[in-house]
Amino acid sequence: MSKTKSLLSLVLCLVLCVSVITGCGAGKNKQTSKDDNTKSNVEKKEDDKKGTDIDTSPITLTMFSVDVNPVETGFQSPVAKKITEATGVTIEFEYPVGDVAQKMGIMIASKEYPDMIFAKTQELTQLVQADAIVDLTSLIEQHGPNVENLYGEYLNRLRFSQEDPSIYALGASPVDEETWAPVNGFQLQHAVVKDLGFPKLETLEDYENAIREYMKKYPTIDGQPTIGLSLLADDWRWLISVGNPAGFATGAPDDGNWFINPKTYEAKYRFTREEEKEYYRWLNHMYNEGLIDPDSFVQTWDQYIAKISTGRVLAIADANWEFGSAEDALRADGKAERTYGMYPLQLTKDSKHQDFRDVGYSGGNGICITKDSPNQVRAMQFLDWMCTDEAQILNNWGIEGIHYTVEDGKRVVSDEEYKKRTTDGTNYKKETGIEVYTHPFPRWGRGKLDSTGNPYVVDSVDLIKQRYTEPEKEVLKAYGVEMWKDLYPSRDEIPKSDWGAAFLVNIPAESEIPVILERCDSIMRQSIVQSIIAKPGEFDDVWQKAMDELKSSGVEEMNKDFTNLVNKQIEFWK
Repeated sequence: MSKTKSLLSLVLCLVLCVSVITGCGAGKNKQTSKDDNTKSNVEKKEDDKKGTDIDTSPITLTMFSVDVNPVETGFQSPVAKKITEATGVTIEFEYPVGDVAQKMGIMIASKEYPDMIFAKTQELTQLVQADAIVDLTSLIEQHGPNVENLYGEYLNRLRFSQEDPSIYALGASPVDEETWAPVNGFQLQHAVVKDLGFPKLETLEDYENAIREYMKKYPTIDGQPTIGLSLLADDWRWLISVGNPAGFATGAPDDGNWFINPKTYEAKYRFTREEEKEYYRWLNHMYNEGLIDPDSFVQTWDQYIAKISTGRVLAIADANWEFGSAEDALRADGKAERTYGMYPLQLTKDSKHQDFRDVGYSGGNGICITKDSPNQVRAMQFLDWMCTDEAQILNNWGIEGIHYTVEDGKRVVSDEEYKKRTTDGTNYKKETGIEVYTHPFPRWGRGKLDSTGNPYVVDSVDLIKQRYTEPEKEVLKAYGVEMWKDLYPSRDEIPKSDWGAAFLVNIPAESEIPVILERCDSIMRQSIVQSIIAKPGEFDDVWQKAMDELKSSGVEEMNKDFTNLVNKQIEFWK
């Protein structure tokens, strides 16, 4: 009897084992996690890494971005719909209205967060301190094979710090970017340089002479008063048009509000440099000469763009992304000669413009996933999909057969389509969705090739030259170059940064640096304007008062603390 029972038990065990094995085999063919209960944790992890379990059911993910995107149209463009078709995801964006710091403060105080947040270094530190965002390391390991592929060797540079090696954000800077066009410099209309016989443009004195001579010659343009140099001090944009050029014109690279000694790694708040004081002395001289737009320090960005769009603003000092819509309007209005050339002007001949400095890859700014989000896996799966070739090509090139074709293995944009992209880029992006969802999402940079040998980004040296207007080509030829970048010192002429970009150095949550930096920025935002509009004899007193206020606000202690962070970052990256 006991032998019979033993035999029966053995048979039942074998049947159960076969059933379990069969069930596990069937489970591997199912894509929904609901029916995957029979999988081992190892199998699930491997499947996730291969991207087999991505959920494509419809979902709306919410996202707050500290950067406004004026060409985003509610995720309804053709490209956005293709993204939804592939992932099931619709993104509901929220952008700051007014002060970003105020919005962040309200969000953190209420503890009401969206699924994702695009944050810059200051906001990222606040979110870490508030324990509001997740360490993405585990999510990347389980659901981010394409994230790992895109960032590659730079993945460790996304880690927050030596003390806290968590990955809180996927870096927003393009990976492996080739730079073919300057971003920063001093802009002067093509009409001006042509009329003046293409004068030498190396220093700010040359720039000043050209503006003065043309204004004297043409006091009005199209019946309206000619404006010399127009600046923009609206909200945070004061740093771009009023603050940053002081560094660029005196040989400082784009390290935000910091200047790092490349030999000693000593950091200082940039506005305390004597060289930058002399730049503002020059602006004071320009203002008192009547060569600066008197509305510079009160106009809004919209008013600034509208003014430039009339064609009567001879010169600006800005980043190229700030005024692109105004140049689009000028070209559309048949006024290409009133658009701008980019010149690497310096206060003296003793320094070089460092727009093409090699900073390697820096994290700092990027997209975070919040701890309270019930959709953390879906958010990571979406971000991982945005790293795929399918997404990169869609976001940069558009939809095959509509915005480009493939001929002999090469992606081709027709002349007609390319003209639409370049002559009215703002509206083109709104209508198509092309390049709307590149920044701040993870992306490959210009010049990077995919597995087929095609570039991920449409831009190339040849296409940049192709889209130059006739006035541009004439100006470039007159100065003996083919591209605007040729006027600038090359990457090889400038020391490489060992710390990346200083404004992307993560600051520990407990640090006093953000508080002191905010005080210092507030002092300088007001004091710089006062120094520019002061009478020439009052300039030094206004400037010294600002320096005294910085000192009493803790600028020297802040410099020491940031120097320590820079040195830690350099060691961390070795």
